[in-house]
Amino acid sequence: MDEHSQVFVISIAAELAGMHPQTLRQYDRLGLVSPSRTAGKSRRYSMRDIEKLQEIARLGSEGVSLEGIRRILELEDQVGELRGRVRELETALADELLNRPGRRVFAAGSEGEVVSMRAGTRVRRSNQLVVWRPLER
Repeated sequence: MDEHSQVFVISIAAELAGMHPQTLRQYDRLGLVSPSRTAGKSRRYSMRDIEKLQEIARLGSEGVSLEGIRRILELEDQVGELRGRVRELETALADELLNRPGRRVFAAGSEGEVVSMRAGTRVRRSNQLVVWRPLER
């Protein structure tokens, strides 16, 4: 079962959330939790709705007003959406970087630095001879 599947009638949802069904109706009217509706207009709650109801109860027990709770839930939803968008953009950026030809070839420069190379380009090698001799004591 998906957490967004709308399967619970109001009495079961109220029991799972530890609330009275009338409280759920009030929260629906206030827009705190908006369950789906059947063709006969009865409410259907998901596990996500139950979790949200439990969060509302927790915040209320900490002294947060219903308007404060509404704002907190709204901001949490926005954060969730923004996190999803960031993941999408990170994936698109990673795909773009991996698919660009010549962007993932590197070599060591003459002083040890990392140099980005174009695909198919060879590194110029120095043909100078370096002789190492230990210091005399």
